[in-house]
Amino acid sequence: MTSDDTAGPGPSSRAVETHAVLSPDQASDVLDLLAEAAHADGRQAVSEQGRLQLRGGAREGVSHLLLRVDGRLAGYAQLEDTDPVEAPAGELVIRPAYRGHGHGRVLGTALLGASGKRLRVWAHGGHSAARHLAQVLGLTLFRELRQMRRSLEDGAESAQPGRAGRADADAGFGAPVLPEGVVVRTFVPGQDDAAWLAVNSAAFAHHPEQGSLTQRDLDDRMSQPWFDPRGFFLAFRDDELIGFHWTKVHAEEQLGEVYVLGVRPGAQGGGLGKALTVIGLRHLAAERVPTAMLYVDADNRAAVAVYERLGFRTYEVDLMYRTET
Repeated sequence: MTSDDTAGPGPSSRAVETHAVLSPDQASDVLDLLAEAAHADGRQAVSEQGRLQLRGGAREGVSHLLLRVDGRLAGYAQLEDTDPVEAPAGELVIRPAYRGHGHGRVLGTALLGASGKRLRVWAHGGHSAARHLAQVLGLTLFRELRQMRRSLEDGAESAQPGRAGRADADAGFGAPVLPEGVVVRTFVPGQDDAAWLAVNSAAFAHHPEQGSLTQRDLDDRMSQPWFDPRGFFLAFRDDELIGFHWTKVHAEEQLGEVYVLGVRPGAQGGGLGKALTVIGLRHLAAERVPTAMLYVDADNRAAVAVYERLGFRTYEVDLMYRTET
C-alpha cells in the first residue's frame, strides 16, 4: 500500500473499475504504473505474487481495481479472497504524479467495499503515508514482516581458490551440519513439483500466502527469468522430502534471497533448517552477490534468533493492517 492521501483539489473525472481479469493492454499499463511507483519509492508496492497474477487469465478469488483520473490510470489495487478463514488480502498503489489529491482514500474505500469490509492490506516498507491511509480507512496494525539482510562479501572472498586457511569456502557461516541420514540435492522441474508443493503446504499451513501455492503458482515462478534450479535445494530422508531451501538472485539489485525455506512438520527441531540456510547462503556467496536478504515474521522469534546468529539484521519492515474482527 503506497499513497500520499493529503487532501487536495478534486479531479474533473475519477472512477474505479473492477475486473476479474485484465486484458494484455490493461496488465501492461498496470505494470508500467508499478515500475514508475517503484522507481519513486525505492521498492515495489505490490508483491511478487500480486504481479504474477496480473497476467495469464482469470485467477480464482482475485480481482483488480483500476482508478482512472481523466481517463488515465492513476491507481491500482488487487484483492485476493482465497483463504477460507482469513479476511481477503489487498494491495494498492497510486501513481506518484497523482498523490496528494485524495485518490488513495478513494481507491482504498473501493477496496474495502469489494472485500465486504473484511480486509487485510499490506503497506510495503511501512511508509508514513501508507500508515496514515490505513488509519483513515479504519484499519489497525496486525502483522509485521521484517526484511533482514547481511553481507556476503566475506563469503565471496572465502570462495576464491587458494585463499589461505579457507579452503573449504565456508562463506563465513561454517560448514552445514545435516541431521543423520539426510541428503540434499537440487530441484528437478517436472519431477519434484508435487512433492515440493505437498511439503510447502504442510510447512506453511499457518501461513495464508505461502501455504496455499498451487501448481500454477509454481509454474509461474519457474517461468521467470530469475528461476535457477541450481539454487533450489531439497533435503531427503529415505527418499522422503522433508525440507527445502529455494534461493533467488535479484540480478539488477545485486541481492541474493532466502526465497523460501521450509521443513516438514515432524522433521523440525533437528538443525535441518539451519543447515539448509547455510547451504543456500554458500550458494549465493558463490554466485558473487554481495548481500543476502530474507523475510520473516517479527513474531517468529525462534526464526529471527537463528537468522540473527547467522549475521542478519533488520533492514526494513512491511506492515499489514486489517479491519477489526
